[in-house]
Amino acid sequence: MPFIEALQPSTVAALAQLATQLWPDTELVEMQTHYSDLLKQNQGTCFLLRTSSQFIGFIELSIRNDYVEGAEELPVAYIEGLYVDSDYRQKGLGQMLVTRAEQWAVQHGFKQLCSDVEMENQLSILFHEKAGFTEAARIVCFVKNLD
Repeated sequence: MPFIEALQPSTVAALAQLATQLWPDTELVEMQTHYSDLLKQNQGTCFLLRTSSQFIGFIELSIRNDYVEGAEELPVAYIEGLYVDSDYRQKGLGQMLVTRAEQWAVQHGFKQLCSDVEMENQLSILFHEKAGFTEAARIVCFVKNLD
């Protein structure tokens, strides 16, 4: 049975490797630096999901002090990323990570756990709904280059 452990200096490289699976446009070195910095700061945390032989998922949490759609008060705990290796999906492991995130948030005095999903990511939307999240809003973002 997989288990969850908190991010430690010794697991930064494994987490960075998983993060590049979730965000393939990022570089491994960039992710290693990000998670090393996260350990030094006190603005969030990560939990890794592992079997006895390998890391298979993670959840990254931040503390957001700025505007968060649907939040009733600030700051809030925020899911920045959630990933489970495709061979281990549909087994309740993502929910295990969310439950651990909820525990962390409550321990730190937060009243809400927030997250976001790309509008076309229907599987993630369904996961969030099943995990007990309520949709707060849908937005369309725009960019205009000024060169």
